[in-house]
Formats: sequence, structure tokens, C-alpha cells
Amino acid sequence: MKKKPERLLTGVELEMMGILWRRGSGTVNDVLEALPPSRKLAYTSVSTILRILEQKGVLKSHKEGRGHVYASVVKKSDYESKTLRLLVDNVFDGEPTHLVARLVEAGNLSEEDLEAMRKLLGERGE
Repeated sequence: MKKKPERLLTGVELEMMGILWRRGSGTVNDVLEALPPSRKLAYTSVSTILRILEQKGVLKSHKEGRGHVYASVVKKSDYESKTLRLLVDNVFDGEPTHLVARLVEAGNLSEEDLEAMRKLLGERGE
């Protein structure tokens, strides 16, 4: 039996997850309040997105009063690792060094970023 391909969260789903990862948990209103003022989403839209994330198994909820409190089931670091693995496999032909090369070549790294990367690589090589 062929394994179903892993799917990443959509941009708006990731936006909601980012808020809940930072907060730890929250209601629909908490998420709405955490959105930038320029981000105009209706209560019903946020509620729908959070329910979809719960159906996908990345959030859990419990009833509190008339609403629900949502919390992540997936740690941010675990999602980062999964996303990076899929990115390396699907975009960089399974070669992590190609990803690093693109990061360096793009020229968007500060000297501090490069030094931190050198330090991480040095620690890994010890």
C-alpha cells in the first residue's frame, strides 16, 4: 500500500498555528486579537480554520463557557523539522547541502547568521 504524501499547512493555517504556538493556547477571540490590525478576518473564518486544524490533528480543543480553547498537539520544532525534511526532499533532491548553498548564495544572511551557522557546524563536527 502506497503511503499518502505528507501535506504542509496552508499559509493561513500556519498563521493561526504561529499564534497558538506563541500563546500556548487560545480562543477564537484570542487568535483574532493577536492578528495584525491590517489582517481583517471574520470570527467565523478564524473559527472555521481552527476547526479544520483540529480535524487535521494538529490542534485539540476543550469547551470552556460558550466557546472552545484550542491548543497545539504538534510542537513547533517538530513541524519545522518535518517541513525542512519535505523541502530538502522535494525541492533540493534530498541534498541538504544544496539548501545551505542557496541560503548562502542568496546573500540575505548577516555576519551574525553566518557565525551562528559556523558555530553549529563546529559543534556538530566535534
